[in-house]
Amino acid sequence: MSVAPGTLPATSRVARAAWLAGGLLAVGVGAIGIVVPGLPTTVCFIVAAGCFSRSSPRLERWVLGLPRIGPLVRDHRAGLGMPRRAKVFAIVAIVVAVTLSVVFALDSWAIRIAVLALGAIGVGYVGLRVPTRERVLARRPAGTAPPARRG
Repeated sequence: MSVAPGTLPATSRVARAAWLAGGLLAVGVGAIGIVVPGLPTTVCFIVAAGCFSRSSPRLERWVLGLPRIGPLVRDHRAGLGMPRRAKVFAIVAIVVAVTLSVVFALDSWAIRIAVLALGAIGVGYVGLRVPTRERVLARRPAGTAPPARRG
């Protein structure tokens, strides 16, 4: 059974069903996030993999094997964070989505300010708190191989 580091599969049927439902919900939101700018995709699949590690090893393997998403989820589990290119794309997507929303879609100043604040928090979090894969690998001792990447 493939279990995320530090997790154990749920033993009761109710708990497994709840973890499975959470994973399926996260996959659904993540799938919508693929086409809706500003909606997180990778984060949802990270959550889904975590839920599936407690409920369905088959679905966990499916998430980890997805061509574009699987390597990012595996990098997160290995503590590598995001590739620099993905971080830049995420920040640009947040800025564009917030700007378009504030300029074209929102009428209330209170909601505009809230959206701007949330966008700033998102940019700050991704930019400052999420590790950059290349930096993490550069800090590792010489001879330490990065985790194997499939896909």
